[in-house]
Amino acid sequence: MTQVSYLWNPPPVPSLPVRGIAERYPVNRIFCVGRNYHAHAVEMGVPVDKANAQPFYFTKSASTLVESGATVPYPTGTSNYHHEMELVVAIGAPGFRVAEADASSLIYGYAAGLDMTRRDLQLVAREKGRPWDLGKDFELSAVCGEIVPIGKLGVLSSGALTLDVNGQRRQTADLTQLIWSIPELLADLSKFYHLQPGDLIYTGTPEGVGAVKSGDRLVGHIDHVGDIELSIGAAE
Repeated sequence: MTQVSYLWNPPPVPSLPVRGIAERYPVNRIFCVGRNYHAHAVEMGVPVDKANAQPFYFTKSASTLVESGATVPYPTGTSNYHHEMELVVAIGAPGFRVAEADASSLIYGYAAGLDMTRRDLQLVAREKGRPWDLGKDFELSAVCGEIVPIGKLGVLSSGALTLDVNGQRRQTADLTQLIWSIPELLADLSKFYHLQPGDLIYTGTPEGVGAVKSGDRLVGHIDHVGDIELSIGAAE
């Protein structure tokens, strides 16, 4: 076999800790679901009628991943940096055109996640009909806690989700409020992608998103899954 040489060392594989074992979960791709709670869709000025809508997605580069407990700098290019607390589904088996009834076979586990957003840049892009990349896919914007193997949890359909900023409650919801359930999302997304082990799916945020500033500390929780923490440092 020919040995491959590179001009410089490739970056390490992004990965996350897994509860209860030493091996880490290597991250392949990050998919994010937009507007998957009714109240948040209204909050963003774009109500969703499930009867006449389909899920939609955007992506974040795996290189944007940052582990829970980190301190990240206030990002450049924005003056309206927002938190979005979410349940993350970690894929552990390949799947393409998967039926809803078979969705559980793809799930390795779950995590608590934060989809950090440069809201002002996202809204400018939305108004101009442009991609959301500047608002969503930027360095250190995909925060994720440890992966909790699915075990006896099965396909999660309920459980409280909360986020506090400096001890003040900002977001609170229950997974029962998801517009599209986990099986529906996996069945739909697998129509368009060959899902692979290492793929993460951020399933959407409830209402209560808002701005954070340097010095803020974020603490989130999802029942059955666990916690996530993030501190906002000074601007670079």
